[in-house]
Amino acid sequence: MVATMIVVAAAPLAAQTTRAVPQPRPQDTEVWTPVPKVVTPGSVDAAAPSDAVVLFDGKNLDQWVSARDGSAAKWTVANGIVTVNKPSGDIRTKRSFANYQLHIEWMIPAGITGEGQERGNSGVFLASTPVGGYELQVVDSYQNRTYVNGQAASIYKQYPPLVNAARKPGEWQTYDVVWTAPTFNADGSLATPAYVTAFHNGVLVQNHVALKGVTLNEGVPFYRKHGPAPILLQAHGDRSAPISYRNIWVREL
Repeated sequence: MVATMIVVAAAPLAAQTTRAVPQPRPQDTEVWTPVPKVVTPGSVDAAAPSDAVVLFDGKNLDQWVSARDGSAAKWTVANGIVTVNKPSGDIRTKRSFANYQLHIEWMIPAGITGEGQERGNSGVFLASTPVGGYELQVVDSYQNRTYVNGQAASIYKQYPPLVNAARKPGEWQTYDVVWTAPTFNADGSLATPAYVTAFHNGVLVQNHVALKGVTLNEGVPFYRKHGPAPILLQAHGDRSAPISYRNIWVREL
């Protein structure tokens, strides 16, 4: 019997060369369609329940500190509302929370200018951790086009809202949120993801969605082990007029 010799040709040198990995861009994670249906929201009575922790009652920011360095929060409090002070940066609650129900009201200023994300941009970070936070987007979405996973009531860069329930600039809007914090195994791996149910102006916009990880403007969300965390309000660096908040309370679950 004659033995058969099989010769395997070496791969071309060019094929062996390591290819450069493309760097992520913000546009890579922007989703523009399908556009959520527009609905007209009803009125909402949002008095704080008796067991709520009131985080802002229109008087002061005693429950908040600067997210930058833990000093006193320097946003502007007047006439029962607090307005973002962009140069002073984000603010966060002094207390940390695990699972909770949150109510918060916000307003895009009347006469806002700009377009897309440059139009009253802020955000409610439902948990702010050393490796990142989980953002419920705040931006003007009343007849203002942007990528749908970045419009108001989106879980930023993860889930568009089920519908667009935005009010006009100059009108108060509400978020009512149920936050279920992620849990982790002893080795730091993820046991259960974070879940969010959210109502925008009384309309369901996020229905118990499982978050993919912390909010990122570029790249893929991820989880890293953390415990209870503060709630953070964002002072976004866009060029439009700053937005305002009022009537903020939380119920621990």
